[in-house]
Amino acid sequence: MTGYSAIGLVNTKIEANVGGVLRACTCYKVSLVIIQGQRYKRLSSDTTAATRQIPLIQTSDILESIPFDCVPVCVEITEGSRSLFTFQHPKRAIYIFGPEDGSIPKSILEKCQLIVKIPTAYCMNLAATANVILYDRMLKASKNES
Repeated sequence: MTGYSAIGLVNTKIEANVGGVLRACTCYKVSLVIIQGQRYKRLSSDTTAATRQIPLIQTSDILESIPFDCVPVCVEITEGSRSLFTFQHPKRAIYIFGPEDGSIPKSILEKCQLIVKIPTAYCMNLAATANVILYDRMLKASKNES
């Protein structure tokens, strides 16, 4: 799959989770990370120094920071969300994740045409969820290249 992936984090809270997401971004060659909100301030959890390799933008409006022609994909367990099992990843996608103690705000969900969920019995940890989404993208891309 040509194109790129980016990660968007909305109002994240727990430093270790952001560090885990940044590590996943390094592992799966994510091109950009955008963080909306001011709850997360420190990068001491960035153990792979991802921000030296991947641009990180902090913003007050994640949707305004999405690159041109990049498709926002909200990752959320909500009515109408598509199962990751059958989801086809856009070539240029930013995967938007909500806070650990809440959901992606309705104002963002309403502006995103694609909402995907990992069909689990219970919600997953933020960093684990990012890893699963990015792994699924890589796996499906490799199958399409075969």
